[in-house]
Amino acid sequence: MAGLEVSSSMLFSKSNLPSLCCRRGIRTGYPIARQTKNSSDRQVIAKLYAIMEAVADRVEMHNNVGDQRDNWNRLLSTSINTMTLAGATMAGLAATIAAEGAPFTALKLSSIVLYVAAMGLLLVMNKIQPSQLAEEKRNASRLFKQLYFQIQTMLSLGKPDISDVNEAMGKVLALDKAYPLPLMGSMLEKFPSEVEPARWWPKQRQKQVFFGENMEGNNGWNRKLEEEMKQIVKILKKKDLAEYIDLCTKALKLNKMLATSGPLLTLLGVLGSSCMSTTHCSWPVMIGVIAGAMASVVNTVEIY
Repeated sequence: MAGLEVSSSMLFSKSNLPSLCCRRGIRTGYPIARQTKNSSDRQVIAKLYAIMEAVADRVEMHNNVGDQRDNWNRLLSTSINTMTLAGATMAGLAATIAAEGAPFTALKLSSIVLYVAAMGLLLVMNKIQPSQLAEEKRNASRLFKQLYFQIQTMLSLGKPDISDVNEAMGKVLALDKAYPLPLMGSMLEKFPSEVEPARWWPKQRQKQVFFGENMEGNNGWNRKLEEEMKQIVKILKKKDLAEYIDLCTKALKLNKMLATSGPLLTLLGVLGSSCMSTTHCSWPVMIGVIAGAMASVVNTVEIY
């Protein structure tokens, strides 16, 4: 994160603070921080401004990469379904003409080639999961926007210190690690062996304000409300978390089943098309056509 360091000679000039460009989901401009004569406070504010600029850049990058990977998903899914249905159609047409001759051989070979190409692309898609990649970028953009507005609120209303800078820096590093931009090498596991809650968020510094039994803060917060919120958090941890993990486990099993069924059905289509001229039975044609149609349906459900 060397790019977030700010030179001490630039800290005391407002003209040296860069202005934010207009970005998707982020308003233009910096919040007006409270005026201070303390040199260390002004350094902290300047560092938070630099972190805000880095966070805004990451929001834009994740938005662009998310759009790109969503386009990949649509293009690949359309291509795979088109090739699969075309292979099934050619297998059906080949069964309507004589088993000997150039037209039959051309349709049969074309069906096999299309099935094999669709199966190869499908194996690649099952490995990288473009739809999941696009969803990861959307989540990363949302979390970076949330961090941006947290820093903005901190500068507008609070009195930040060096611990706030370290906390914001830790969140940026945690998000960079949890949602990497590169596709290969650091890509997240798409079929984990076990589903568990995410634990990558850094431990946050607790800012507690103690009230008496009947005393209230400026926002109406008191001890009773604090105890009620603690009970709500306990319920969420015990009940909602278990239901969420159970639902995610079922979704993961379904995704694994669909990712396995798609290539297998396409392989059956290849076998059916290959055996059309070797036997006088109708089952090779039926397998070649029905397997292709089922593979197209399974692939569509898995991709979307």
